[in-house]
Amino acid sequence: MGQREHPMPHDHGHAHIDPDSGDRRVSIAIWANALLTVAQIFGGILSGSLALVADALHNFSDMASLAIAFAARKIARRPADARMTFGYGRIEIVAALINYTTLILVGFYLIYEGGMRMIDPPEVAGWTVVILGGVALVVDTLTALLTYSMQKGSVNIRALFLHNLSDALASLAVIIGGTLIILYDMRWVDPAITIGIALYILYLAFTEIGGPIRTLMLGSPPDIDNDSVVDALRGVDGVADIHHAHFWQMEEHVAALDTHVVIEKKAWDRLEDIKQAIKRMLESEFGITHSTLEFEREDQSHCSADLYGHDARPSRQEDD
Repeated sequence: MGQREHPMPHDHGHAHIDPDSGDRRVSIAIWANALLTVAQIFGGILSGSLALVADALHNFSDMASLAIAFAARKIARRPADARMTFGYGRIEIVAALINYTTLILVGFYLIYEGGMRMIDPPEVAGWTVVILGGVALVVDTLTALLTYSMQKGSVNIRALFLHNLSDALASLAVIIGGTLIILYDMRWVDPAITIGIALYILYLAFTEIGGPIRTLMLGSPPDIDNDSVVDALRGVDGVADIHHAHFWQMEEHVAALDTHVVIEKKAWDRLEDIKQAIKRMLESEFGITHSTLEFEREDQSHCSADLYGHDARPSRQEDD
């Protein structure tokens, strides 16, 4: 069988960071965001700035997200056991879904609060807003830098990085708003910036949340072309057809395939060689490292079985 050229689906081109170093980075980010959140809440209440409180709430969601991600990283490294026979790696997908969901809730809340304040803008202490916004910008930028090199290979850490990036941009917007209040007493700018921050948060969350949902719904890996895999399987010497194919992800970077493989009657005595050829091809050409194959002889296979799904139809009867 000729070799086909397919892009490797899991070559992310990123440098790997050892788990302990990654944990230290996340831990530092947790403490930095916790201290910043407390400072911003007090500053927002004292100054009357909703934008500052909005940024504090966003930072608080970051702190919670970091804590969830930190715990998920620890749990994900546990080995498989009788309770979780596939292991615990998928917990990071669950953590990402929780974090994106909190972003969405925070975004809608800030739009509501910003709208109320647009109607009757309160007095805002501009200097307090600018100073705390500047501190927040430094902390948010630091946190984003800590997670940047880690986010390319983990949906869990990517959710954190987007939290931190949006925080940094929100802090910059808060500083601009505070400056306009100091110079021109433009009090409406504070709730307007709040709404802008909220819309950006919602954009990030809704853009990214589909990936974790797809994985948890056992959707096909987005970076694998199912049709190409099916064609390659059908092209293996001795394979007549396949059906009941299920593509899914055991973990974020571990693609899996369960399928029924129909073997030509004349090739049945080469079954073990065919199986090994299929597994080598799946791993080398498509990055599918976990495959469960059920074999059927051509003259006893399911009749008119669907390519995908798991319908059950009577098998053919062997001709006498």
